[in-house]
Amino acid sequence: MNRVCSIFSQLLKLFPRAEFEGFVKERNGEHHARGFTCWGQFVSMLFCQLARAHSLREICQGLAACEGKLKHLGLSDGPKRATLAYANGHRPWEIYQDQFYALLARCRQEAGPGHKFRFKNKLVSLDSTTIGLCVSMFDWAHFQRVKGAVKVHLMLDHDGYLPKFAVITTGKKHDITVARTLQFEPGTIVVMDKGYADYAWWKRLTEQEVYFVSRLREDASYRVDRQREIPEAHGKRILRDEEITLLGYGQLGEEGLRVRRIEVWDEGKQEKFVFVTNHLRLAASTIDRIYRERWQIETFFKSLKQLLKIKTFVGTSEKAVLTQIWTALIAMLLLRWLKLKARYGWSLSNLLALLRQQLFVYRELYSWLDDPFTAPPAIVEIEKQLALDLV
Repeated sequence: MNRVCSIFSQLLKLFPRAEFEGFVKERNGEHHARGFTCWGQFVSMLFCQLARAHSLREICQGLAACEGKLKHLGLSDGPKRATLAYANGHRPWEIYQDQFYALLARCRQEAGPGHKFRFKNKLVSLDSTTIGLCVSMFDWAHFQRVKGAVKVHLMLDHDGYLPKFAVITTGKKHDITVARTLQFEPGTIVVMDKGYADYAWWKRLTEQEVYFVSRLREDASYRVDRQREIPEAHGKRILRDEEITLLGYGQLGEEGLRVRRIEVWDEGKQEKFVFVTNHLRLAASTIDRIYRERWQIETFFKSLKQLLKIKTFVGTSEKAVLTQIWTALIAMLLLRWLKLKARYGWSLSNLLALLRQQLFVYRELYSWLDDPFTAPPAIVEIEKQLALDLV
């Protein structure tokens, strides 16, 4: 009879131990360590996310209750609460950032096409989400006078809807400051909201042959150069399609920036939206669809906050908070990857809810993913083996 380890152990096999130890060595993560390894810390914090533990006590007691199954996870015994708290507060969070990008590289090999547009351009969304903190407890994360916050800046690749880039900053860091540091391949279409309205940056993207789709600010200064014809089939939704020159005052110089301005009427919301793009060839209806695809990154942030442990924290230091957020991003990436691999039509919330119940069940992971509501054949084999032992 083939021996199957727990589902949690099989999930951890997606993180090669040698690769993880390489990150630990590179970051000097176990300097002056006394017994409790970075791998043990990673297992504990990933358990926190998948089991939705609300405190250090729940993490430690949850693992301790599974004594006898921890060796499959690479642990000799469960961590002590003070030991885990000290590790979260003092060990480098960059280890988990490195592990996130390593897992992302493997997941992208499995990802299939995510969008259904009739063009070959790479499509990515750019946005950030703010996580509020109590400034009296998280004094390193000042945001406003009586508030603290951290920001998760994310770039979502619409091929498979996997994150392509992530960075975590304090709440004061503006979105455009992070965006200016990014590099895009020529031909990429970047869709974003008004928070990234920087004409000088838009001009630089245009010079690099990178396309953008965004909302135009109400106070934008521009000159209309030409009215474009609107197809009759889209006349009710597309109100106007214009080629304009953004003046931008001191940002663009005297020549300005030539872009398109597209007015769209949303019947459901009874609201008018004004889009701006430097792509002059795509149909206005396609630009409209591209911006609607930006909702996928909002869905990603919503799932991250609702499904995983990211609104409240088990530590108050900067390292502890960043460690918890990066392990949440790893857990979200893991869930997305499992959803891509499964033949069963999972939703992320349903997948995590059932996975939480099955973490320490001895069952083959991918068989369970494809057919979660059928009893495993191993039960029948165990009954036969017990019957033979009694003879």
